[in-house]
Amino acid sequence: MKTCLECGDPIVGREDKKFCSDGCRNAYNNKINKDSTNYMRNINNKLRKNYRILSELNVEGKSKTTRAKLMSKGFDFDFFTNVLNTKTGNTYYFLYDQGYMVLDNDYYMLVKKDI
Repeated sequence: MKTCLECGDPIVGREDKKFCSDGCRNAYNNKINKDSTNYMRNINNKLRKNYRILSELNVEGKSKTTRAKLMSKGFDFDFFTNVLNTKTGNTYYFLYDQGYMVLDNDYYMLVKKDI
């Protein structure tokens, strides 16, 4: 007899079932997917905040903004997920599919990758 991965109670129903209820399935997945340390949680929160700011300012998929506007919304330039260096020598900083490139006079080009 199979038992629930979360609580250990016997499972009734389909042969491939792993949990006795939706509550146990949710509790198990929440435990596995939680950030293991405060440090990880803080970094993930900063990445999410930066992503939200870029998404809010870049509705069209390509736009321009100023450093002051990004800073006023709480954007943290130290946190991004990857860097793209183009053949033309431009450097884009990305947060998942939202990115930005530094322009002259404290302006930034905001772009969105097609996924």
